[in-house]
Amino acid sequence: MSRVTCDLTVSLDGYVAGPNQSLKEPLGERGESLHRWQFEEREANSAEIAGILEAGAYIMGRNMFAGPGPGAWEKDWRGWWGEEPPYHSAVFVLTHHAREPLEMDGGTTFHFVNDGIDSALAQAREAAGDRDVAVAGGAQTARQFLSAGLMDELRLHISPVILGGGERLFDDVGNVALEPIETRGTGLVTHVRYRVQR
Repeated sequence: MSRVTCDLTVSLDGYVAGPNQSLKEPLGERGESLHRWQFEEREANSAEIAGILEAGAYIMGRNMFAGPGPGAWEKDWRGWWGEEPPYHSAVFVLTHHAREPLEMDGGTTFHFVNDGIDSALAQAREAAGDRDVAVAGGAQTARQFLSAGLMDELRLHISPVILGGGERLFDDVGNVALEPIETRGTGLVTHVRYRVQR
């Protein structure tokens, strides 16, 4: 059976997005500063960047696809990534609002799942075959998988930034035990792979 992994960039104080998320600032105030390592040190972090995009299928929350705030879908909203998102495979979006699948260039198809994380995981496993399923984010979605005991490996990319507020990763996840299995870093990030203990 395929593993369930999750890659998230997190601040030193435990936030994956800054405060006051909006359509203008989907990662919140100063949230983009978390991801400098992916652009300013791209070559030095190429293995981690490739690892983020090697899964056979992905699961993400509605806010990661469409931005903060509840409610029905914005008319014709096609995500943040342009016409060719980086996933190049099936992406299952957790939502309370039904929507037809959305095919994009490069092989990415967004499927909208409104019957919970177990259903999303079953569909993602089927789509992934023998490859991993990746929980792409955001924080709330990662917390659901952690607290349900459905995650096998958590890969944190720790940015030396203090956000002071926003979306925390480890709030209300219960008694989760993480075993570090690999650590490396560059000037803008420390990468830590954890095996999630059940």
